[in-house]
Amino acid sequence: MGTMSIWHWLIVLIIVMLLFGTKKIKNIGTDLGAAIKGFKEGVREGTAETPAAGNPPAANPPGVTNSTAQADPNTIDVEAKTKS
Repeated sequence: MGTMSIWHWLIVLIIVMLLFGTKKIKNIGTDLGAAIKGFKEGVREGTAETPAAGNPPAANPPGVTNSTAQADPNTIDVEAKTKS
């Protein structure tokens, strides 16, 4: 009695189809497939942007900021603020 037989699963499937309809279930499947595809593309783009282990990106030393970048006026430089 603790396990569900094939007949139990068929009855559950029929009830779900009656409640939601086949069109809505099809749309849910399509949306889920598109979401999985988008996730895979995002992961693929994320791994393509990371540099190879032999070629580390040029980085500023700690405490040195990039003066050529446009600074956001709402940004606070935490390292510049020190208690006196």
